[in-house]
Amino acid sequence: MKASEVKVKAATHPLEPLTAEEITKAVAILKETKNLTESVRFAQVVLNEPEKDVVLSFQEGDLFEREVFIILLEPEINETYEAVVSLTKEQVNSFENIPDVRPGFILDEFEAVEELVRNDADYQAALMKRGITDPSLVMIDPWSSGYFNIPEDEGKRLVRALAWVRPAEGENGYAFPITGLIPVVDVNKMEIIRIEDYGVKPISPTDGAYTPEEAKSYAINTRQDVKALDIIQPDGPSFDIDGHHIKWQKWNIRFGFTPREGLVLHTVGYEDKGKVRPILFRAALSEMVVPYSDTNPAHNWQNAFDAGEYGIGQLANSLELGCDCVGFIKYFDAVMSNSKGDPFIVKNAVCLHEEDYGVAWKHTDWRTNSVEVRRSRRLVLSFFATVANYDYGFFWSFYPDGTIECEVKLTGILNVGALDAGEIPKYGTEVAPQVNAPYHQHFFNFRIDPILDGVKNSLVESYTVAEKEGPKNPNNNAFYTIANAFKTETESVSNIDLATQKTWKIVNPNSKNYLGQQVGYKLVTGENCFPFATDEASVIKRAGFIKNHLHVTKYDRDQMYASGKYPNQSKGGDSLEHYVKADRNIENEDIVVWYTMGHHHITRPEDWPVMPTAYQSFQLKPNGFFDRNPALDLPRPKAKASCSTNNASTCH
Repeated sequence: MKASEVKVKAATHPLEPLTAEEITKAVAILKETKNLTESVRFAQVVLNEPEKDVVLSFQEGDLFEREVFIILLEPEINETYEAVVSLTKEQVNSFENIPDVRPGFILDEFEAVEELVRNDADYQAALMKRGITDPSLVMIDPWSSGYFNIPEDEGKRLVRALAWVRPAEGENGYAFPITGLIPVVDVNKMEIIRIEDYGVKPISPTDGAYTPEEAKSYAINTRQDVKALDIIQPDGPSFDIDGHHIKWQKWNIRFGFTPREGLVLHTVGYEDKGKVRPILFRAALSEMVVPYSDTNPAHNWQNAFDAGEYGIGQLANSLELGCDCVGFIKYFDAVMSNSKGDPFIVKNAVCLHEEDYGVAWKHTDWRTNSVEVRRSRRLVLSFFATVANYDYGFFWSFYPDGTIECEVKLTGILNVGALDAGEIPKYGTEVAPQVNAPYHQHFFNFRIDPILDGVKNSLVESYTVAEKEGPKNPNNNAFYTIANAFKTETESVSNIDLATQKTWKIVNPNSKNYLGQQVGYKLVTGENCFPFATDEASVIKRAGFIKNHLHVTKYDRDQMYASGKYPNQSKGGDSLEHYVKADRNIENEDIVVWYTMGHHHITRPEDWPVMPTAYQSFQLKPNGFFDRNPALDLPRPKAKASCSTNNASTCH
């Protein structure tokens, strides 16, 4: 279809995500203008987000240029290009060759790799050595190959194809790893360049069923004593929606979705004293790094960059009512593109709903027996993504007291390898007979672009110290805090410290509360860890930022990802730990806060055959941003009759 034949509806806001028609038109403009070959692949087609001042000054009805950012590659010559296409002017604003990079993988390349490997005669012969006679039961997961200075791999865009075998069609194959057999595939040419075979390992003798229908060697008897628990909102939800703009209680939230990051928060603000005060300009997952511990050559190269290499957004699930979200749900579709530049839609990719969250605040005057209590609830914006065996949920929650919470839910199936009979793993746990689940870690880096009451902010680090013994501290009980604002980027590289109760607070030195204090938001950390890979490890050379929990940089729209724009098979150098070396001033400036949280996964039998959900989270909590508790005005709860089996008719 010609670009002139594609009709698009004008966007109502500069940050509204691209529609399918806009993707089609932008790709058509680029193809016609640049005479692209038929073999070209579109690695990414996304909104080219406008400059910050354009967004912040936008008023309804203002005109703005609508641009599309495109990454494409010519696989036959291993060349990558970046283009910016103007839908407004129907022209290509820029087109540039980016040398020596490899874009992340495109969804339909996964299917092509699986078909290629399954049908390869040499691979089938290797399967026969392992007693596998039906290649159609073999599951192929393309894993990013990383960078290990292998001469024959230089310049190629590669995956290492790991495999499992289903015991029967439709049954869980992830319990039956074909360990040690690894085809290395040139994805651009879609050909196998070698098959690494580290010797035959046995197929696990047990099954990995996690549904009652599939279980054979053990029974899964569904619990019969779980009664219905329904979420009912007879008056409907409390939120209002206009496109991708949400109003809920005093919150104003705009959001988007990209194939690399998934859910993106934009221009978040809270109404206070009759006006909406800005808090965040943008916040999203920046990168997710999963280093493995096993030294076996079948596993020792595994260091997944799930956002930058695979695209956590393009792997989003279509959510189902009552399964992933409950209550009064509003779903949003995610519109992305395949390797041909054609749009595809993930239905119900994003879920919006409200949840009761217990007591917001309470006090009982025991002298008068007067009780004041307010119920809390939260607005939750979420999506789930499946990255081969693992499943990850990303949840952003907003609370009446001004708190923002980000929570990651980790579930799915462990990445496992086979063990010989009697073999005891050193770097993992035997989770089922002859099934080894290697130890590993999950590091999530979030890029947080604050605009507390304005663009110019600072980051203050504070820690607690005990008062010295002496006449001013007669009972040796005193302690106090010391706070300092980071002045430069290198100063900001910091870590959680329980001994000093170190905390970090984003402040606006130019805005004060009624007590004369700088308004601020505190970064409240949760579970975390440090990597155990050494500085010489490939994963640290490529993602050294996981060594530290906090970095702060001066805003640069070209520095969007902690792992750099092209982490796939990168040698390192273009990543967050290098951004801060510029040592730019970050005091009272337009800053970006990068927080890394890690999940240290020492695997256990209870994680098998499917993991109970693990939780990682952090909060942004107002600290001096408001003059007092902003949830004082929550309504008194209405008295309700108790609900019991003896009084079911009065249950409300």
